[in-house]
Amino acid sequence: MRPSPAAPDTSPPHRTLQPGWRRRDALGACVLALAGVELVYLSDFMQAVPWKADVGWVALGAVVLAAPLAWRRRFPVAVMVAVSFMYFALGTWAGIEMYASQVVLFLGFYSVGAWCPDRRRATWSRAAVAVGMAVWLGWSTVDQFTDPEVGERGVNAYMAIAAIQFLVNIAYFAGAWVFGDRAWNAAIERQELEAAHAEIRQQQDRLAEQAVSLERLRIARELHDVVAHHVTAMGVQAGAARLSMARDPDAAAAHLRGVESSARDAVSELKTMVHTLRDGEEAPDSLPRLADLNALVEEARTIGQRAELHRIGPEPQLPPPAQLALYRTAQEGLTNARKHAGPRASVAVRLRTGAERVELEVSDDGRGGRVGAPASDGAGMGVPGMRERITSVGGTLEAGPKPGGGWLVRATVPTRHDPEERP
Repeated sequence: MRPSPAAPDTSPPHRTLQPGWRRRDALGACVLALAGVELVYLSDFMQAVPWKADVGWVALGAVVLAAPLAWRRRFPVAVMVAVSFMYFALGTWAGIEMYASQVVLFLGFYSVGAWCPDRRRATWSRAAVAVGMAVWLGWSTVDQFTDPEVGERGVNAYMAIAAIQFLVNIAYFAGAWVFGDRAWNAAIERQELEAAHAEIRQQQDRLAEQAVSLERLRIARELHDVVAHHVTAMGVQAGAARLSMARDPDAAAAHLRGVESSARDAVSELKTMVHTLRDGEEAPDSLPRLADLNALVEEARTIGQRAELHRIGPEPQLPPPAQLALYRTAQEGLTNARKHAGPRASVAVRLRTGAERVELEVSDDGRGGRVGAPASDGAGMGVPGMRERITSVGGTLEAGPKPGGGWLVRATVPTRHDPEERP
């Protein structure tokens, strides 16, 4: 039973956190915190910024602002909200330096686009923070305009500064948005590509294992067909020689010569098979073909089996693998008839050549006392092995008892074999 295909994965994509991510983010947060503290004290030393609170509180604010970045990959939305709120609070009530804090704000905004798996949440949360920052910046600008100390020239200068700030913030947040989304898309594409490569490697491993299994099965079939046929013939001839040795030495000697001949044939076919396996290619000149059916049936007769060969139609024009498959089917059919139907059974081998297919039949009359032929022998090959061999060349095989008694094996192979159309 073939396993049902796995259901497609409909869960949203997630970026994989690489080992050491927490250490790297914590280190980055520490660097930005130290940079913020240094810039706060440097600005205070140069009296460049009038702080709204004591410089120590401003420096502590720089540390608190950078601290959430240690979790920016795990909780990107929460980190962005926390950083944005602290940026707003520090800028409103204490004061904030304008360099390291901008990098912190950028990383918080960027991390949502790069690491938030819920893309809708990532979009709306960034939009909300951007709108909030725009409102805060606009409120700060209006508040500066209402300062009575700002004269006409001061208003014009401040309007220019405010316009520049708006443009810089638009470019700033837009860049963080775009870069974050691009980082997310690139990471997901890379993960999908790695997953596809891993699946291809798994498929290659499965194909390699399947190729090894198929090769083992082919070797097992070849060994079974060669050894079973010749060893069975040797056993029959050795038994006949033992029974006739006392009363008919000449007949016993003939049977022993048959044992010798079967042994030579077995060794020859085994050498051919070893040569094929060693060189990695077929040896069509030495492998059996349908033209060798006459010798196969004649060999069966020499050991006392009642076998006949009937050729109907012209000599079939089949590729060597198909001819070998049909030959092995005839060989296995004769061996099974000899083992299961008994020595008194008559076996007929028929080879019919048509315009579109070649048909081989091996049938016996069932007079050997066999109740029913097993589907396979002790090695588990038998009929399943014949069917696998015939199927491998695009053919079909039928095997079973005949209505009038006996056993029939019928193999059909198309004359135009295309492995791509194999069932």
